[in-house]
Amino acid sequence: MAKGYLALVLHAHLPFVRHPEHEDFLEEDWLYEALTETYIPLIKVFEKLIQDGIDFRVTLSVSPTLLSMLIDPLLQERYLKHLNGLIELSGKEIERTRHEPHFNALAWMYHHNFIQAREHRDIVRALKHLQDSGKVELITCAGTHCFLPLQEIYEPVVRAQVRAAVNLHQKVFGRKPLGMWLPECGYQPGHDVILKEEGIRYFLVDTHGILHGSPRPKYGIFAPVYCKSGVAAFGRDVESSKAVWSAIEGYPGDPDYREFYRDIGYDLDYDYIRPYIHPDGTRIQTGMKYFRITGANVDISQKQPYVEAWAREKASYHAGNFIFNRGKQVEHLNNFLDRAPLIISPYDAELFGHWWYEGPQWIDFLMRKIACDQDVIKTITPSEYLALYPKNQVVTPSLSSWGWKGYAEYWLEGSNDWTYRHLHKAAERMIELANLFPSGINGLHKRALNQAARELMLAQSSDWSFIMKTGTCVPYAQKRFKDHMGRFTRLYDSLKSNHIDAGFLSDVESKDNIFSDIDYTVYQTK
Repeated sequence: MAKGYLALVLHAHLPFVRHPEHEDFLEEDWLYEALTETYIPLIKVFEKLIQDGIDFRVTLSVSPTLLSMLIDPLLQERYLKHLNGLIELSGKEIERTRHEPHFNALAWMYHHNFIQAREHRDIVRALKHLQDSGKVELITCAGTHCFLPLQEIYEPVVRAQVRAAVNLHQKVFGRKPLGMWLPECGYQPGHDVILKEEGIRYFLVDTHGILHGSPRPKYGIFAPVYCKSGVAAFGRDVESSKAVWSAIEGYPGDPDYREFYRDIGYDLDYDYIRPYIHPDGTRIQTGMKYFRITGANVDISQKQPYVEAWAREKASYHAGNFIFNRGKQVEHLNNFLDRAPLIISPYDAELFGHWWYEGPQWIDFLMRKIACDQDVIKTITPSEYLALYPKNQVVTPSLSSWGWKGYAEYWLEGSNDWTYRHLHKAAERMIELANLFPSGINGLHKRALNQAARELMLAQSSDWSFIMKTGTCVPYAQKRFKDHMGRFTRLYDSLKSNHIDAGFLSDVESKDNIFSDIDYTVYQTK
């Protein structure tokens, strides 16, 4: 048995962005970028590890909104078109840079990346295969990434979010998820009861959610605790998180790594790049970046060319450093604990590959070195650790989140607090509708009720309040929130007046087609 265990948990999530009413929609690029730069590279890493016989474990949370986009034929078709454009662009770049060896090598690198992405587009099938291999544990997240503590006053809202997530996960991957990544790690005491009723065995919280629990946890964050419901809670390890997340100390800021903000979509001549940016002429990220970070205080225009071999060497070094530090951490903890400690290292998946280009390489090196170069720590999934240590302390975790100050201040503050009076009123009205119409109703009324539930859930996405807080794409986030609230209100009024506009209903069903199996009766309280 190892002296300690590492659980690497990646949270793959994007808001539901799908606009069939537009031929080319700018924010849909969020999905295409994440597919090309994060999800496909990570899947390739995991598949190669399995092919090479490396014993490893990773836990991957796939949010229902992301999963819904991955299985959508329209977005699949548009992603293929997007990739074909990048392959064409990278081919032109190979020719344009033929007399610039540094840049030419990078153009070839991107060209191969895009071609491989086109060959590995069936993400869901690949994820299911990884799940079935036993190496990757797939878990879920609340339906539309709703920040659940701020919906506490309406239990049916929380239940609807959890049930929609579990049902979609089971439908796509063939089994119910054992765990749930609570959106923004937002935990409200008592929500674990709903998780248990929907079949969830564990969830993740931020460090202080465990440390401020009642009673105080005997093992700190280095072992799970059971809520009174019997659902386990796992707390984030601060040290391992800082090694990756910290803007000052984190690995992704190394000078040899690729610079995110120098992209040919902005650097090259407008007429040359025009066919590969947004149709309205807006310059965008293409994913082709030729420069390295170079230094913390180096002006963006003074960045030096990226050298792939240097970055790969640094990723190997940083993987070794991470393992060394976790080993020392485990050896220290063994002096105090009567069990092998568990280090929970949770990250947003999009950090790896998209923001930190070398992130997937780092994970590859990490898993290989853990399996082959040492015997102090071993990778594990949360459910495997629970099977190894089924007896755990009963603790009620505290109300908490991750993010600024750790108590929901990113999702409830001056830029977004206005949304909650609308969300709470809509939740009240959804419960009213569900109680007004009995189960078994069919036809237009049932469609309208189910679509009202979809619109409410889409409006509840924490992404809109997050974007409003960060100040990026604010008009889009505000419009999305108002659109969903407007559609919900129109459906509510039509159901109450018994005058349903079939044309309007069909239109919004085609646009907001998430959760095809949704059942509005989850909101019933009678």
